[in-house]
Amino acid sequence: YVDLGLPSGLKWAKCNVGAKTETDYGSYFMWGSTKANTPDECTWANAPFNGGNTSYNADAINSAKDTVCPNGVLAKEYDAASQIMGGDWRMPTQAEFKHLYYNTTNEWTQVNGVNGFKFTGSNGNSIFIPAAGNCGNGSVDGVGKYGRVWSSSLSTSYHSYAWDMGFLSGDCGMGDYVYRYGGLSVRGVME
Repeated sequence: YVDLGLPSGLKWAKCNVGAKTETDYGSYFMWGSTKANTPDECTWANAPFNGGNTSYNADAINSAKDTVCPNGVLAKEYDAASQIMGGDWRMPTQAEFKHLYYNTTNEWTQVNGVNGFKFTGSNGNSIFIPAAGNCGNGSVDGVGKYGRVWSSSLSTSYHSYAWDMGFLSGDCGMGDYVYRYGGLSVRGVME
């Protein structure tokens, strides 16, 4: 992990889940999936908690909500970072992504020829998140152009979405407009 000297004391993994180095893209995950997903798998029909329906099914999603994400955050058993990395690792919440952004110097940059966003703490330590794009409905899009990383926080507006941190050249921020079947990167955190 990397200690960025954040006021919260939260520590961030050096690389994405499924990656061996900081510049590896790692694996793609649907929100709530605890195994890596291929672009072909990333559809509503395969989305966790959607009951196998080929389109968004509000009844299935809402009936699982209290079990899957009590208090609006993924339970440990549905958290990819927790299940794959083990120990005290977990996915960051929406608030923890904001905490990272506002308590670091951050920039779009290249590391070893790979585009991505670098977050540098007040102590000089940094993490790099590569622009892995995202996948769904059979294709991978945006590799090298942008990155999206799932938070563990469910959208408060629409339960078909969850919060993610997205970034591209010159911009980084939180959004809740990616369908939960979208294959995004995952980055682990620990207390």
